[in-house]
Amino acid sequence: MAKIEQILELERLEKDIFRGIAIETMLPRTFGGQVAGQALVSAVCTVDKHFNVHSLHGYFLRPGNPAMPIVYLVDRIRDGRSFATRRVTAVQDGQAIFTMSASFHVFDEGIVHADEMPPVPAPEDLPDASTLVSEEISWEFREWADWDLRYVPADRIARKPSVTVQQQVWFRSREALPDDPVFHVCTLAYMSDMTLLGSASTIHPDAQIQSASLDHALWFMRPFRADDWLLYDQTSPSAGFGRALTQGRIFDRSGNLVAAVVQEGLTRLLRQD
Repeated sequence: MAKIEQILELERLEKDIFRGIAIETMLPRTFGGQVAGQALVSAVCTVDKHFNVHSLHGYFLRPGNPAMPIVYLVDRIRDGRSFATRRVTAVQDGQAIFTMSASFHVFDEGIVHADEMPPVPAPEDLPDASTLVSEEISWEFREWADWDLRYVPADRIARKPSVTVQQQVWFRSREALPDDPVFHVCTLAYMSDMTLLGSASTIHPDAQIQSASLDHALWFMRPFRADDWLLYDQTSPSAGFGRALTQGRIFDRSGNLVAAVVQEGLTRLLRQD
Protein backbone atom coordinates (compact mmCIF):
# COMPACT_ATOMS: atom_id res chain seq x y z
CA MET A 1 0.00 0.00 0.00
CA ALA A 2 1.18 3.53 -0.77
CA LYS A 3 2.12 5.86 2.08
CA ILE A 4 0.03 8.97 2.63
CA GLU A 5 2.99 11.10 1.47
CA GLN A 6 2.84 9.32 -1.91
CA ILE A 7 -0.95 9.54 -2.10
CA LEU A 8 -0.96 13.31 -1.51
CA GLU A 9 2.01 14.11 -3.79
CA LEU A 10 0.52 15.32 -7.08
CA GLU A 11 2.22 15.90 -10.41
CA ARG A 12 1.63 19.37 -11.82
CA LEU A 13 0.77 18.99 -15.52
CA GLU A 14 -0.17 22.62 -16.13
CA LYS A 15 -0.70 25.75 -14.05
CA ASP A 16 -4.06 24.53 -12.69
CA ILE A 17 -4.00 20.87 -13.76
CA PHE A 18 -2.66 18.10 -11.51
CA ARG A 19 -2.46 14.31 -11.54
CA GLY A 20 -2.57 11.85 -8.64
CA ILE A 21 -1.13 8.35 -8.81
CA ALA A 22 -3.20 5.17 -8.89
CA ILE A 23 -3.23 3.50 -5.46
CA GLU A 24 -3.24 -0.23 -4.79
CA THR A 25 -6.42 -1.05 -2.88
CA MET A 26 -8.72 -3.85 -1.77
CA LEU A 27 -11.72 -1.74 -2.74
CA PRO A 28 -13.54 -2.23 -6.06
CA ARG A 29 -13.57 1.56 -6.56
CA THR A 30 -11.30 4.42 -5.60
CA PHE A 31 -11.51 5.30 -1.90
CA GLY A 32 -13.45 8.55 -1.50
CA GLY A 33 -10.97 9.94 1.01
CA GLN A 34 -8.19 9.56 -1.55
CA VAL A 35 -10.09 11.64 -4.10
CA ALA A 36 -11.04 14.29 -1.53
CA GLY A 37 -7.51 14.50 -0.15
CA GLN A 38 -5.88 14.77 -3.57
CA ALA A 39 -8.46 17.31 -4.73
CA LEU A 40 -7.72 19.47 -1.69
CA VAL A 41 -3.98 19.26 -2.36
CA SER A 42 -4.58 20.50 -5.92
CA ALA A 43 -6.61 23.44 -4.62
CA VAL A 44 -3.99 24.31 -1.99
CA CYS A 45 -1.32 24.44 -4.69
CA THR A 46 -3.12 27.37 -6.36
CA VAL A 47 -3.64 29.56 -3.25
CA ASP A 48 -1.22 32.00 -1.62
CA LYS A 49 0.48 30.69 1.52
CA HIS A 50 -1.20 33.19 3.87
CA PHE A 51 -4.60 31.57 3.23
CA ASN A 52 -5.73 28.60 5.33
CA VAL A 53 -8.29 26.10 4.10
CA HIS A 54 -11.32 26.20 6.39
CA SER A 55 -13.90 24.10 4.53
CA LEU A 56 -14.57 21.81 1.61
CA HIS A 57 -17.77 20.51 0.06
CA GLY A 58 -17.57 17.60 -2.36
CA TYR A 59 -19.86 15.38 -4.43
CA PHE A 60 -18.94 11.88 -5.55
CA LEU A 61 -20.40 11.66 -9.06
CA ARG A 62 -19.09 8.33 -10.37
CA PRO A 63 -17.07 5.47 -8.91
CA GLY A 64 -13.38 5.93 -9.57
CA ASN A 65 -11.21 3.24 -11.15
CA PRO A 66 -8.44 2.51 -8.62
CA ALA A 67 -6.14 1.21 -11.37
CA MET A 68 -6.09 4.59 -13.12
CA PRO A 69 -4.53 7.92 -12.07
CA ILE A 70 -6.89 10.86 -11.52
CA VAL A 71 -6.54 14.29 -13.12
CA TYR A 72 -7.62 17.35 -11.12
CA LEU A 73 -8.75 20.54 -12.85
CA VAL A 74 -8.75 23.63 -10.61
CA ASP A 75 -10.88 26.72 -11.25
CA ARG A 76 -9.80 29.90 -9.44
CA ILE A 77 -13.26 31.16 -8.51
CA ARG A 78 -12.25 34.01 -6.21
CA ASP A 79 -9.16 35.63 -4.70
CA GLY A 80 -10.15 38.25 -2.12
CA ARG A 81 -8.34 39.91 0.75
CA SER A 82 -9.81 37.59 3.41
CA PHE A 83 -11.22 34.66 1.44
CA ALA A 84 -10.26 32.61 -1.60
CA THR A 85 -12.38 29.95 -3.31
CA ARG A 86 -11.41 27.10 -5.58
CA ARG A 87 -13.51 24.57 -7.50
CA VAL A 88 -11.88 21.25 -8.36
CA THR A 89 -13.11 18.60 -10.79
CA ALA A 90 -11.56 15.13 -10.63
CA VAL A 91 -11.51 13.42 -14.03
CA GLN A 92 -10.93 9.85 -15.20
CA ASP A 93 -11.29 8.68 -18.80
CA GLY A 94 -12.79 12.02 -19.79
CA GLN A 95 -15.55 11.95 -17.16
CA ALA A 96 -15.93 13.84 -13.90
CA ILE A 97 -15.94 11.46 -10.93
CA PHE A 98 -15.84 14.09 -8.15
CA THR A 99 -16.34 17.81 -7.80
CA MET A 100 -15.35 19.94 -4.82
CA SER A 101 -15.46 23.54 -3.65
CA ALA A 102 -12.81 24.59 -1.14
CA SER A 103 -12.77 27.85 0.78
CA PHE A 104 -9.68 29.51 2.26
CA HIS A 105 -9.49 32.23 4.90
CA VAL A 106 -6.86 34.38 6.59
CA PHE A 107 -7.06 34.09 10.38
CA ASP A 108 -9.19 36.89 11.90
CA GLU A 109 -10.06 37.83 15.47
CA GLY A 110 -13.57 36.80 16.56
CA ILE A 111 -15.74 35.21 19.22
CA VAL A 112 -14.52 31.88 20.59
CA HIS A 113 -16.41 28.81 21.88
CA ALA A 114 -16.46 25.07 21.23
CA ASP A 115 -18.20 21.86 22.29
CA GLU A 116 -16.42 19.75 24.88
CA MET A 117 -15.15 16.31 23.99
CA PRO A 118 -17.51 13.62 25.31
CA PRO A 119 -16.28 11.27 28.05
CA VAL A 120 -14.48 8.43 26.32
CA PRO A 121 -11.94 5.71 27.14
CA ALA A 122 -8.35 6.62 26.33
CA PRO A 123 -7.02 5.06 23.13
CA GLU A 124 -4.36 3.19 25.13
CA ASP A 125 -7.21 1.38 26.94
CA LEU A 126 -8.63 0.04 23.66
CA PRO A 127 -7.22 -2.78 21.51
CA ASP A 128 -5.15 -2.02 18.44
CA ALA A 129 -6.57 -3.90 15.46
CA SER A 130 -3.11 -5.18 14.59
CA THR A 131 -3.02 -7.10 17.89
CA LEU A 132 -6.20 -9.04 17.12
CA VAL A 133 -6.14 -12.53 15.65
CA SER A 134 -6.37 -12.48 11.88
CA GLU A 135 -9.93 -13.82 11.73
CA GLU A 136 -11.15 -10.82 13.68
CA ILE A 137 -9.44 -8.17 11.59
CA SER A 138 -11.96 -6.73 9.18
CA TRP A 139 -11.06 -5.48 5.72
CA GLU A 140 -10.73 -1.84 6.74
CA PHE A 141 -7.90 -2.61 9.14
CA ARG A 142 -6.02 -4.39 6.35
CA GLU A 143 -6.82 -1.66 3.82
CA TRP A 144 -5.63 1.09 6.17
CA ALA A 145 -2.78 -0.69 7.92
CA ASP A 146 -0.89 2.62 8.23
CA TRP A 147 -3.66 4.03 10.40
CA ASP A 148 -4.22 3.09 14.02
CA LEU A 149 -8.01 2.73 14.38
CA ARG A 150 -9.48 1.95 17.80
CA TYR A 151 -13.25 1.62 18.13
CA VAL A 152 -14.86 2.47 21.45
CA PRO A 153 -17.06 -0.52 22.43
CA ALA A 154 -20.78 0.23 22.28
CA ASP A 155 -21.20 -0.42 26.00
CA ARG A 156 -18.52 2.17 26.84
CA ILE A 157 -20.05 5.06 24.88
CA ALA A 158 -21.77 7.70 27.01
CA ARG A 159 -25.18 7.55 25.35
CA LYS A 160 -27.26 10.64 24.62
CA PRO A 161 -30.97 9.89 25.06
CA SER A 162 -32.09 11.88 22.00
CA VAL A 163 -29.47 10.44 19.62
CA THR A 164 -30.34 7.25 17.72
CA VAL A 165 -26.88 6.25 16.51
CA GLN A 166 -23.51 6.87 18.11
CA GLN A 167 -20.07 5.54 17.21
CA GLN A 168 -16.66 6.66 18.44
CA VAL A 169 -13.28 5.89 16.91
CA TRP A 170 -9.81 6.98 17.93
CA PHE A 171 -7.47 7.23 14.96
CA ARG A 172 -4.00 8.47 13.96
CA SER A 173 -1.19 7.76 11.55
CA ARG A 174 1.06 5.01 12.88
CA GLU A 175 4.12 6.82 11.51
CA ALA A 176 5.31 10.37 12.10
CA LEU A 177 4.19 12.75 9.36
CA PRO A 178 5.83 15.90 7.95
CA ASP A 179 5.49 19.01 10.10
CA ASP A 180 3.73 21.12 7.44
CA PRO A 181 0.27 21.98 8.93
CA VAL A 182 -1.28 21.97 5.43
CA PHE A 183 -0.17 18.37 4.98
CA HIS A 184 -2.08 17.40 8.14
CA VAL A 185 -5.20 19.20 6.89
CA CYS A 186 -5.08 17.30 3.58
CA THR A 187 -4.39 14.06 5.47
CA LEU A 188 -7.50 14.60 7.57
CA ALA A 189 -9.52 15.11 4.39
CA TYR A 190 -8.32 11.62 3.44
CA MET A 191 -8.96 10.12 6.88
CA SER A 192 -12.36 11.72 7.43
CA ASP A 193 -14.01 9.35 4.95
CA MET A 194 -12.91 6.34 7.03
CA THR A 195 -15.56 4.68 9.22
CA LEU A 196 -18.10 7.53 9.07
CA LEU A 197 -20.71 6.01 6.77
CA GLY A 198 -20.35 2.72 8.65
CA SER A 199 -21.76 4.40 11.76
CA ALA A 200 -25.21 4.35 10.11
CA SER A 201 -25.17 0.54 10.11
CA THR A 202 -24.34 0.04 13.76
CA ILE A 203 -28.01 -0.37 14.76
CA HIS A 204 -28.75 -2.51 11.69
CA PRO A 205 -26.18 -5.30 12.18
CA ASP A 206 -28.03 -7.84 10.05
CA ALA A 207 -28.78 -5.57 7.09
CA GLN A 208 -26.95 -6.39 3.86
CA ILE A 209 -26.37 -3.08 2.11
CA GLN A 210 -24.53 -1.52 -0.77
CA SER A 211 -22.76 1.56 0.56
CA ALA A 212 -20.90 4.46 -1.04
CA SER A 213 -20.18 8.09 -0.18
CA LEU A 214 -22.43 10.53 -2.05
CA ASP A 215 -21.30 13.89 -0.69
CA HIS A 216 -18.85 15.06 1.93
CA ALA A 217 -18.43 18.35 3.78
CA LEU A 218 -15.56 19.12 6.14
CA TRP A 219 -14.78 22.18 8.27
CA PHE A 220 -11.37 22.80 9.83
CA MET A 221 -11.51 24.76 13.08
CA ARG A 222 -8.22 24.47 14.98
CA PRO A 223 -4.70 23.21 14.33
CA PHE A 224 -4.00 19.50 14.87
CA ARG A 225 -1.66 16.71 13.86
CA ALA A 226 -2.90 13.60 12.09
CA ASP A 227 -0.12 11.53 13.71
CA ASP A 228 -1.47 12.39 17.18
CA TRP A 229 -4.62 10.76 18.53
CA LEU A 230 -7.88 12.19 17.20
CA LEU A 231 -11.34 11.16 18.40
CA TYR A 232 -13.99 10.77 15.69
CA ASP A 233 -17.33 11.19 17.50
CA GLN A 234 -19.96 10.03 14.98
CA THR A 235 -23.75 10.08 14.75
CA SER A 236 -26.32 9.24 12.08
CA PRO A 237 -29.42 11.41 12.55
CA SER A 238 -31.44 9.74 9.80
CA ALA A 239 -31.51 6.94 7.26
CA GLY A 240 -34.16 6.19 4.67
CA PHE A 241 -34.88 5.76 0.96
CA GLY A 242 -31.51 4.07 0.45
CA ARG A 243 -29.48 6.96 1.91
CA ALA A 244 -28.06 7.76 5.33
CA LEU A 245 -26.94 11.08 6.80
CA THR A 246 -23.89 10.89 9.06
CA GLN A 247 -22.09 13.52 11.15
CA GLY A 248 -18.75 13.60 12.89
CA ARG A 249 -16.95 15.84 15.35
CA ILE A 250 -13.18 15.41 15.54
CA PHE A 251 -11.34 16.23 18.77
CA ASP A 252 -7.63 16.17 19.54
CA ARG A 253 -6.23 14.33 22.55
CA SER A 254 -6.49 17.49 24.67
CA GLY A 255 -10.23 17.75 23.98
CA ASN A 256 -10.13 20.58 21.44
CA LEU A 257 -12.70 20.45 18.66
CA VAL A 258 -10.54 20.59 15.53
CA ALA A 259 -12.91 19.64 12.70
CA ALA A 260 -16.50 18.72 11.83
CA VAL A 261 -17.81 16.46 9.07
CA VAL A 262 -21.19 15.83 7.46
CA GLN A 263 -21.65 13.10 4.88
CA GLU A 264 -24.57 11.51 3.06
CA GLY A 265 -24.05 8.03 1.73
CA LEU A 266 -25.77 5.31 -0.20
CA THR A 267 -27.16 2.58 2.07
CA ARG A 268 -29.22 0.58 -0.41
CA LEU A 269 -30.51 -2.80 0.73
CA LEU A 270 -29.21 -5.68 -1.34
CA ARG A 271 -31.88 -7.85 -2.88
CA GLN A 272 -32.16 -11.33 -1.47
CA ASP A 273 -33.02 -13.35 -4.60
